[in-house]
Amino acid sequence: MPARLTRTGPAPKVGIVHLGPGAFFRAFGAIYTDEAMAAKGGDWGICAVSLKSPTARDQLEPQGGAYTSVELGPEGETRTVIGSIARVLVAPEDPGAVVEAMADPAVRIVSLTITEKGYCHNPATGALDPAHPDIAHDLEQPGQPRSAIGFLCAALDRRRLAGSAPFTVLSCDNLPSNGALVRGVVLDFARRRSPDLADWIEAEVPFPATMVDRITPATTPDDVAKLAGVTGYEDPAMVVHEPFRQWVIEDAFASGRPAWEAAGAQFVRSVEAHELMKLRMLNGTHSALAYLGYLGGYQTISETVADPAYAAMCERLWTEEIIPTVPKPEGEDLPAYAAALLERYRNPAIRHRTWQIAMDGSQKLPQRLLGTIRNRLKADAVPEGLCLAVAGWMRYVGGVDEAGEPIDVRDPLADRLRAASDGAESAEDKVAALLAIRDIFPEDLASDARFRDTVTAAYKGLTDRGARAMVKDYTA
Repeated sequence: MPARLTRTGPAPKVGIVHLGPGAFFRAFGAIYTDEAMAAKGGDWGICAVSLKSPTARDQLEPQGGAYTSVELGPEGETRTVIGSIARVLVAPEDPGAVVEAMADPAVRIVSLTITEKGYCHNPATGALDPAHPDIAHDLEQPGQPRSAIGFLCAALDRRRLAGSAPFTVLSCDNLPSNGALVRGVVLDFARRRSPDLADWIEAEVPFPATMVDRITPATTPDDVAKLAGVTGYEDPAMVVHEPFRQWVIEDAFASGRPAWEAAGAQFVRSVEAHELMKLRMLNGTHSALAYLGYLGGYQTISETVADPAYAAMCERLWTEEIIPTVPKPEGEDLPAYAAALLERYRNPAIRHRTWQIAMDGSQKLPQRLLGTIRNRLKADAVPEGLCLAVAGWMRYVGGVDEAGEPIDVRDPLADRLRAASDGAESAEDKVAALLAIRDIFPEDLASDARFRDTVTAAYKGLTDRGARAMVKDYTA
């Protein structure tokens, strides 16, 4: 057994607390911060906080927080040891320690990669879900929070009462207007706790929006073994990722920030156009490929787009259905961006599993697909390809693939979705039952006959003929 990777040199002083130190953060924000400190200095070490599992702590702590970033390019791998994480906490083990870390005046930013479901909101409306078990608990026991929202409010309240400056709340999740979203749920929660706290947060705490982009496949045991064979050390905290990365950030911070621009981040007045471009063009086609690719028997995105029909599907989706709904961001060329996306999808070194991207679809569909569909319907155009993708999701959450094998559906609403699908006999009834779930489909969209009929026809086609045939028909 090779020895574990260990940190060389002292850890940086903590200036950031990050909630959700999973693979994406370690392949993205922690690398930008590491490079920014190397280029421009500053006390911007990261205290990483896992809100649920001790896995990240168990992987990182024996290594002093250091881990290996492995960039997977078409021509080969590039390996770098990242040292920006200075400390790791597990929230359920000691919530008070997490609040104390966030309340430390030396901490000037609290960032988040907690996935859509971590915001404890209704994805269709963006509003806080006060009935969410973690939110209900945190309102009853604000000193022992469980949710990211509860931790943010507990720490901000402690800083307010101590007369300390606030920290900046920086969402780095794949959500439209993520800054406004987290601000809204935090303020809603705070008002339920204390009007004074809510007023202070509203006046003093910045919530800049961001757009983040880097494909980060799940690390496998084979990845860890391969790295050990090359380097001679074991690193279970390692991450793998594509060469491409893009971080667009609104430059609104309470008490300074790392020089992320030295690592290539773009600072702008508003990220709205950039995030809409990415959400609809990348994430939208990623979801379409995930559901229709998985049903077609493909395990990864690169395998899926190696099928000419699936690659042509992406190109038609971009040209005819998605780009017409995306305002051009400053400095961007949308057709060129689409072409670059397809090249990224084709990178055979990135084994981004369709099953992984398909997770949590009930949370992702409203942002990635449904907004685009609504825009096209308002323009009197029926987006057949995106409706096919929605039908693919419906077929997927039914829990049985085209070969009759079970699908391991990972979704907060998995049981509810399966029950809706299983409780109906005909394709029409299955589609109607799923469209009736208001947490996903707003009434105006679900009741639009053009949308309903197109999704129903696509669902029937997927059931009768299979995903590959339906994708080929769409691109014919």
